[in-house]
Amino acid sequence: MLDVDGVLVRGRPQDGAHLFTDLERDLGIMVSQLQQEFFKPRWAEIVTGKRPIEPDLSEVLMRIAPNVSAADLMEYWFRNDSRIDQDVLLSVRGLRARGNRVFLATNQEHRRADYLMNEMGLGPEVDGIFYSAALGHRKPSADFYALATDACGSHASSIVLIDDTPDNVVAAREFGWQAIHWQDGMRIGEELARLAV
Repeated sequence: MLDVDGVLVRGRPQDGAHLFTDLERDLGIMVSQLQQEFFKPRWAEIVTGKRPIEPDLSEVLMRIAPNVSAADLMEYWFRNDSRIDQDVLLSVRGLRARGNRVFLATNQEHRRADYLMNEMGLGPEVDGIFYSAALGHRKPSADFYALATDACGSHASSIVLIDDTPDNVVAAREFGWQAIHWQDGMRIGEELARLAV
């Protein structure tokens, strides 16, 4: 199980910087205002599939950036958070070539999950995706791990999560998965060898 943001996908294509680094310059939206008006009050329900992203995002943008549509911001967002870590991708290909299954395990809403798999071309690179909006729960909830375990048909102890968020790693281990706290400079093969996987 491979986390997406911070592991396989790392920021803007041109430089790896955070996707909203130039948001104010490019679209006239202050990141702090978007956080306060959209992400803090609304994201939990969107990322777990309880609400679609477009109506809430449109409503917020009408107040804070009336000249920017939800479609425009999502296109900017997805495009600027699409730099694939080629070393990680090569490791994924190697694991699959040796008969291992690799799934994405990620907190995403429906539109970006589709973008990752189809527009970015990750679909053919992995065996599937388990994401929070589809499961109705997000990491680090134990329900996320339970549903992903059932869906992939493997025993919990045979699953390894690679994730850059410590809380997700701890929760995965508590559920019975093995887990690697991903940090810059790590190599998947070396980390799996340490686990004797």
